[in-house]
Amino acid sequence: MSPKALPPHRMVEGPHPNSTFPRPTFFILTGIPGLGGAQAWLTLVFGPMYLLALLGNGTLLALVQMDSTLQQPMFLLLATLAATDLGLATSIAPGLLAVLWLGPRPVPYGACLAQMFFVHALTAVESGVLLAMAYDRAVAVGRPLHYPLLVTKTRVGYAALALALKAVAIVVPFPLLVARFEHFRAKTIGHAYCAHMAVVELVVGDTRANNLYGLALSLAVSGIDILGITASYGLIAHAVLRLPTREARAKAFGTCSSHICVILAFYVPGLFSYLTHRFGRHTVPKPVHILLSNIYLLLPPALNPLIYGVRTKQIRDQLLEIFTIRKSQL
Repeated sequence: MSPKALPPHRMVEGPHPNSTFPRPTFFILTGIPGLGGAQAWLTLVFGPMYLLALLGNGTLLALVQMDSTLQQPMFLLLATLAATDLGLATSIAPGLLAVLWLGPRPVPYGACLAQMFFVHALTAVESGVLLAMAYDRAVAVGRPLHYPLLVTKTRVGYAALALALKAVAIVVPFPLLVARFEHFRAKTIGHAYCAHMAVVELVVGDTRANNLYGLALSLAVSGIDILGITASYGLIAHAVLRLPTREARAKAFGTCSSHICVILAFYVPGLFSYLTHRFGRHTVPKPVHILLSNIYLLLPPALNPLIYGVRTKQIRDQLLEIFTIRKSQL
């Protein structure tokens, strides 16, 4: 019987005591357990988020491509962030919306491991891009005369390539560590996407390597990037406080305000989701944790283009110019 032919009561079976299955050809994603049919209403939340991510980040990429004045290191980093956000949102949102609206859905085993890789890899890339943007702002504020020499388009390109290669290198072990297992307790993943630990919970065998690597990677990647961002803003604060006038200090700090908002939108939900998963398993209901993990992945891609579109003068002016030209042609 094919996955699509499974009757509804079979599709949501949980693990049976003392039963194991050989490696399945497909898993079944249940969405957010405990909500039942009510989870369909969540499409009214996550659907607009995904639409905003597509339109906002697509518009930013188009603006940077069309306008030569925006093809500067700062905006190329922003374009890298937009491309990462598009990939991150698209790696999870279509499947998430299908599960929420249509109920439990089968996902092929290989596609599940691929989604696991792309979600974690793109999250690592996004964290790295935020660190690169913090360095860019630190140089722009602290050493403005040397900025054109220290931060160039070529170096931004190399940085983006390095971030992508680093993400691939550190995330590839996730699917490989899962692929080594031959038997599973169940085929049903109590989650809305193929999260690493949600799949590991189903395997039969010693999962200590998976648990330790997941914990070490979370602490190393996010921890190092957060330390780097903190150090960069320490240098920015030191440079700003040395400026002679309040107006100069406000202007210098204002160039960083958009980046600070983006950092908060990315790390605050992520930190809360991580803490509830690691330390709140017995106090925070599982549906809440799954809901937070999906918000963590979809909220930043939806908010980032709005933040930069509203708070960055060059982007705002370019958008107004486009709308003015189209209005005059109608």
